[in-house]
Amino acid sequence: MNNTFIDKKVLITGGSSGIGLAIALQLAGMGANVCILARHADKLAEALTGIEQHRISPQQKFATISADVSDEAEVTARLQEWVSQAGAPDFVFNCAGVAHPGRFEELDLEIFRWMMNVDYFGTLYVTKAIIPGMIQRKSGHIINFSSIAGLLGVYGYTAYGAAKFAVRGFSSALRDEMRLYGIHVSVVYPPDVQTPQLEYEMPYKPAITKIIAGEKPITAENAAKAIIQGVARKKYAITPGFDASLYYLALSMAGWLEKPVMDFMVDDARRKIRS
Repeated sequence: MNNTFIDKKVLITGGSSGIGLAIALQLAGMGANVCILARHADKLAEALTGIEQHRISPQQKFATISADVSDEAEVTARLQEWVSQAGAPDFVFNCAGVAHPGRFEELDLEIFRWMMNVDYFGTLYVTKAIIPGMIQRKSGHIINFSSIAGLLGVYGYTAYGAAKFAVRGFSSALRDEMRLYGIHVSVVYPPDVQTPQLEYEMPYKPAITKIIAGEKPITAENAAKAIIQGVARKKYAITPGFDASLYYLALSMAGWLEKPVMDFMVDDARRKIRS
C-alpha cells in the first residue's frame, strides 16, 4: 500500500461520481481522510456510503461539502468554513468539470460561458480558497484536471478545449509560484473515461469527433489508479492511458506538429464518413 496518503487530508471536487469518486474510494483504501465536494446532497450521501466501506482505520475522517464550484461566493464560504474546522488539506483534486461537444457554429455562447465557469473558474475558486493555508504551512499538493483537449485542439471541442487550455496555462504559472512555498502542482490530461459525463456527451458529439476518439474509453478506476500513482511520484504532468501519454510526449517534443496532426485526423475521419 502507498504510504503517501495515510492520515492525509484530501479534498476532491466533483467527488460524487466519475473520476473524482474513483479517486476518493481508492484513497480511502490507502488511509486518507477524504472530503468530497459536489452540488447534489443526495449524490454526495450515496458516495459517502461507498467511501466509508473502503476505510482501513476507525480513525479516518470522511466528509462532504455541497457547493457549486462555479459559484464563487458559495464555494469560497463553504471551503473556508471546512478549512477552519479541519485545517488546510494536504491534497486537492480539482476534478469537477463539464463538457458539451458540438460544432462551433452550432454551439450557443452560453455553452462556452458554462464550461469556462465550471472547468476553469471552478478550479480557480477552489484553489484560491485553500491556498492560504497551504502557503502558511509551506506544504501541499494541488492537482488540476485538464484534458487531452487541453493539449491538442480537438474537432468538436472548441468550448471545452478553451476551458481546459485555460486550466493548463493557469496550472503552469501556478506551479512556478508555489514551488517557492514547497507546494506541488500537477496537471492531469485524461483521455475519454467511462463516466456519467462521457455518457452525457455522446449524443452531442459530431461524427468526426466520434471517429477521432477511436479506442474504447478507459475506466474511471484505471484512470484514478494512474492519477494517484502520478501524484505520489510528484509528477507535474499526469497522463492516464496510452493515448494521453503519447499525445503529451509528442506535443512536448514537437509542439509545432499540433495542428498538422489534428488536420490529418479530421481529414481521415471525413474520408471514412464519405466512404
